[in-house]
Amino acid sequence: MEAYESLIQTLGLSMGAAWASGINLYATLLVLGLGGIYGVVALPPELEILTNPAIIGAAGLMYMVEFFADKTPGVDTAWDGIHSFIRIPAGALLAAGAVGEVSPALAVAAAIAGGGMSAATHSAKSGTRILINSSPEPFSNWGASIGEDLLVFAGLWAALNHPLFFLIALVLFIFLLIWLLPKIWKGIKKLFSVIGRILSVEKSSKQASDTEDELSQLDTLNRLRQSGGLSEEEYNEAKAKILKSHKNY
Repeated sequence: MEAYESLIQTLGLSMGAAWASGINLYATLLVLGLGGIYGVVALPPELEILTNPAIIGAAGLMYMVEFFADKTPGVDTAWDGIHSFIRIPAGALLAAGAVGEVSPALAVAAAIAGGGMSAATHSAKSGTRILINSSPEPFSNWGASIGEDLLVFAGLWAALNHPLFFLIALVLFIFLLIWLLPKIWKGIKKLFSVIGRILSVEKSSKQASDTEDELSQLDTLNRLRQSGGLSEEEYNEAKAKILKSHKNY
């Protein structure tokens, strides 16, 4: 029974850290580091480095930067893009460290599972933000960001205090992601398709406007020629310049 409880706790910490890292890595590091210092979390030796004041300070600083970047439309998507190369590897490392002293094969397996979990939650977060940014008002970004932070804190609390409940919820969450991610991807493709059509219409309108401008200039030249204001040679030179300028544009 004791071995079973230890296994559940280890799985809860490993998958909980990986899951939360894909959403907000710096909040995850703060919770684990401060929890280890105050004895709230029993960290394995491989993760005790998270209690180092330098790491906690760096995580706290980056959490504050992300707190504001994550709530700014456009900036949040760029931030998520950069963190595709940070959250996923970090989630894999935390998952591997959470299993403690095990064989290299088990450590690698934990890293693979943790990296996959971080990638899934990161993809859901970043994809959802792209769709939210299609809305002109900023309040949806604030709501989504605050909700994500609360979800991370609540999820880690459950993983550390009620690991079995967390693991059951995590399985349901995975099924939800399997259903949700294709819909998010479909929504992103539809959004970019709409943007592409808008840009295409604007380009066509500009081309039509340029054509009208060219015809208007040629008509003015023709009138000047007919009225005697321009000689035939001057008319041909001016016409050639108009046609050349529009062609080059």
